[in-house]
Amino acid sequence: MKAKGMTVFARIDHAKGARDVGLDLRPTELLIFGNAKAGTPLMQAQQTVGIDLPLRALAWEDAAGKVWLACNDPAWIAARHGIAAGGAVTAMTAALAAVTKSATS
Repeated sequence: MKAKGMTVFARIDHAKGARDVGLDLRPTELLIFGNAKAGTPLMQAQQTVGIDLPLRALAWEDAAGKVWLACNDPAWIAARHGIAAGGAVTAMTAALAAVTKSATS
């Protein structure tokens, strides 16, 4: 992510949190990341988009041992807040695609 110009703000290990309270959870981690240059124009258009930024990616292992990665689509985020899917959304979508492709290759 750093190589793609993004800042990693936090990494949350949900499985560790579960273990800390005596519960079991397969590996599950949330990564919170973003780029102010990409996200700020969306917040300038509609400040409520800040509830969905920075972006997040959830990685988890299923019962069969397969690892999955999920993210919210920036176009969905924009639509949720009534923002037209323009250049900033397109750029954010492309950056997210590049990061997730790199992470899953």
